[in-house]
Amino acid sequence: MPNHHTSGAPYRSAALVKKTYDDFRKQERKFKLRVSATQLFILIAFIIGWELGGRLKWIDPLLFSYPSKVGYQIWKDMMDGSLWPHLGMTVGETIVGFMLGTILGTLLAIIIWWSRFLAKVLDPYMVVFNSMPKVALGPLFIVGFGPGFTAIVVTTLSITVMITTLVVYNAFREVDPNYVKVVQVFGGRRGVIFKKVILPSSYPAIISTLKVNVGLSWVGVIVGEFLVSKVGLGYLIIYGFQVFNFTLVLASLVLIAIVATFMYVVVEHLERRWLRK
Repeated sequence: MPNHHTSGAPYRSAALVKKTYDDFRKQERKFKLRVSATQLFILIAFIIGWELGGRLKWIDPLLFSYPSKVGYQIWKDMMDGSLWPHLGMTVGETIVGFMLGTILGTLLAIIIWWSRFLAKVLDPYMVVFNSMPKVALGPLFIVGFGPGFTAIVVTTLSITVMITTLVVYNAFREVDPNYVKVVQVFGGRRGVIFKKVILPSSYPAIISTLKVNVGLSWVGVIVGEFLVSKVGLGYLIIYGFQVFNFTLVLASLVLIAIVATFMYVVVEHLERRWLRK
């Protein structure tokens, strides 16, 4: 005689697991909703406080302006067309610097991982170069590459490439050696080890580097524009300081924050798609 109580146990267990998983997903959605709501509340509270502070003279409106005035500045410059060349140039420089910095840094990390000798030789040089103030190198790039797009992108690369290389290379080194030994036992050569073990295990580190490079690429571009550019958001910031138009300065900073946030959201979307595979 079959034991009905025993035969029904797997179904009950499966139902229990599914219910537990559904409860977990529901709690995660609630948690993310609370986080988003809190972030939105902080942003709205900051904007309201800033607006009131400027209008009621709690802060100096000449120096710190206030949101409605900054918004009007952005709207006016958009409508008369004066904003678009500056925004387009800075966003273009940032995207090129961001993509090239990530690609070149990752390729350099792969080359160093591939050759233990090269890793030992280059390690102190990378650390020293990464510690150097990139603002001080800016004039050298301007002289070497000319006062324009290339010099600004190279200034950005001087910041992003080394950070990417160091982070990704350390991620390669920290992969569990037992996984490598398993592939070696089955006759896998270095290329197979990298493709099947090292690179897949380092995806989270590469994604984290992308997130960091979003901010670093903006820093590099704005520093470059401070030094040489006659067009771009960095130029508008310098020009605003020179003519004491601090609303223009803050409007440029707000635009940088908006575009940087959009880039960060795109990277997060790529992270979810990439790590889900």
